[in-house]
Amino acid sequence: MKVRVESARCQGHTLCAMIAPRVFELDDIDGHAQPINERVPGELRQQVRDAARSCPEQAITFEVDRTAAPASNAARL
Repeated sequence: MKVRVESARCQGHTLCAMIAPRVFELDDIDGHAQPINERVPGELRQQVRDAARSCPEQAITFEVDRTAAPASNAARL
């Protein structure tokens, strides 16, 4: 899975960093979220989904690897 945060949409609510602290960090300058790594290990995928659902600005997008899950290769929640 790959995860991205659209910086133009992120308003720094910090929910993603609270839900998935091993996936998201907050920028020291503007407080906006950013992925620690673009690629997310399998054990953290559900946290990414939960964070994306919780984002009030819908700034989090993720792409599921085709080899891991053939059903959907991109999602925005």
